[in-house]
Amino acid sequence: MAAIRTFEEIVAWQNARILADEVYKRSLEGSFAKDYPLRDQINRSSGSIMDNIAEGFKRGGQKEFIQYLSYAKGSSGEVRSQLYRAKDRGYIDESDYIKLSETTVEIGKQIGALIRYLNQSDIKGPKFKNRKS
Repeated sequence: MAAIRTFEEIVAWQNARILADEVYKRSLEGSFAKDYPLRDQINRSSGSIMDNIAEGFKRGGQKEFIQYLSYAKGSSGEVRSQLYRAKDRGYIDESDYIKLSETTVEIGKQIGALIRYLNQSDIKGPKFKNRKS
């Protein structure tokens, strides 16, 4: 795996950004726009995926990055659960539900693969680069 220099290079972050934008657009339509609690919660959760990836990356340590990736993966599950509510309430149709839900699953897999890679890697992060053992 090539060295990643910025969080924007992480494919899971890129896909989470697209997901957050798609969720936001859907949440502004019809009755969904008036269900403020669900609308706000699903927007926070979808944004949390990309935000936790970014925050963990910028902390500069492998263990912290893994911890924040775990939060991001959890948020992907949270968005998927909220999509069920949006579908059940008739705010999104079946095809939008399937597309968005599949995206959350894919992002979760990407994050899981990154966690596995980091767990098997000797990379400690720039935070520890100049520290002595």
